[in-house]
Amino acid sequence: MAEIIKSNKALAVNPLKVSQPVGASLAFLGLGRALPLMHGSQGCTAFGKVFFVRHFREPIPLQTTAMDQVSTIMGADDNIIEALRTLSDKSKPEIIGLVTTGLSETQGTDIHRAVRQFRSAHPEFDGVTVVAVNTPDYLGCLETGYALAVEALIDTLVPEGKLAGKRAKQVNILASSMLTPGDTETIKEWVEAFGLRPVMVPDIGDSLDGHLVDAEYSALTLGGTPRSEILTLGESAATLVVGASLNKAADLLKARSGVPDYRFRGLMGLDDCDAFTQALAEISGNPVPDKIERHRAQLQDAMVDSHFMIGFARVALAADPDLLVMLSTFLLGMGAEIVSAVSPVRADSLAALPLRSITIGDLEDLEKEARAKNAQLVVSNSHAVETANRLGLPLLRAGFPQYDWVGGYARTWVGYRGTRQALFDLANLMLSQHHDIEPYRSQYWRDTPRAPECSPPPATGVVRH
Repeated sequence: MAEIIKSNKALAVNPLKVSQPVGASLAFLGLGRALPLMHGSQGCTAFGKVFFVRHFREPIPLQTTAMDQVSTIMGADDNIIEALRTLSDKSKPEIIGLVTTGLSETQGTDIHRAVRQFRSAHPEFDGVTVVAVNTPDYLGCLETGYALAVEALIDTLVPEGKLAGKRAKQVNILASSMLTPGDTETIKEWVEAFGLRPVMVPDIGDSLDGHLVDAEYSALTLGGTPRSEILTLGESAATLVVGASLNKAADLLKARSGVPDYRFRGLMGLDDCDAFTQALAEISGNPVPDKIERHRAQLQDAMVDSHFMIGFARVALAADPDLLVMLSTFLLGMGAEIVSAVSPVRADSLAALPLRSITIGDLEDLEKEARAKNAQLVVSNSHAVETANRLGLPLLRAGFPQYDWVGGYARTWVGYRGTRQALFDLANLMLSQHHDIEPYRSQYWRDTPRAPECSPPPATGVVRH
């Protein structure tokens, strides 16, 4: 059991976390023909959009209610109603994700009342689903905002009813914010290999995977889980929950539909991958495909190849709780030592980790602890670049955002193949720090003149560098 230590600093010196509104917006970006709408100032939306664009290297559909000085003081319900009307009329989305920010939460805006007023005033837009979620950015982090959005989505769209198993080959997947587009693609292929049809909520692997499309511009998401499939979640054979942050959303779905679920803290490492594979075999009634058996064997060989480099490696790790749990479990399973673990928020899943302590703090806390305990490697997002530079340590980029690394969003971490690649990357980073040991000299050894090493003269016309 890990001791959870809360940092006592008056402010974050080197922030680690990403805000809740950005997390909720990310969830809505994984839905088909959707549009996240931030209720706040233009700067709140612009800040989030910058991170999205720099991370995914794609145009991001993100709108704002554009609160100004007057609406901040006098009330901004009209801004919400007008924004919903305009977007419904011009863009014709299937889903609008209405997300609050620190400004609107401080003001005390009742967004659910505003949505009811919009429905009453504009019945012609009843075909547009509005999912409202409160995500103050002075609380939580990206992961909590994302989880709140998924819970609100299920609460809004999944009908009451006991129709579990009606679609015998359909499997729900609640995908945590720690998963990349590459991860979601891998999970879908994993499920399909057993003859099952996955419905991933949300599916950023279909909308933010970097694919080119014929359309020059779209005000809505391109790809993602369609609304029609979300409506059928209660008819699936089972739900696979990846990440403890989505447990509340899973509880709601199970209570509303009766669909049984399987819950996983992550999908890295032999044990967790085997558990996921076994669950799919149980749900489908099919044996494990040969290609998955081969991927498992490849991972086993990679574990043998890399354990000399990773075993006893001293790692400093900073990430949101779900990612922290998955990476810690994987690293500890390979024999590494987590000398510093930092999370931006507290979560129940953290206490169960077999670590001495976990700090709820920022990257300054990570830097101090890593220096004091002689860390050899840093694992975190791009916010930790300067931290790693000051420590003189290599950085393995993981999590959101990765604004200084092209293709970080597309990387696959989960599954047998994703774990294998992570092992290779970690081993190579450790090897990059290797220094030859000075040869031993006996105290009785005397420095005697040695004959100079002879080398043949260079050939005519050859220039040595």
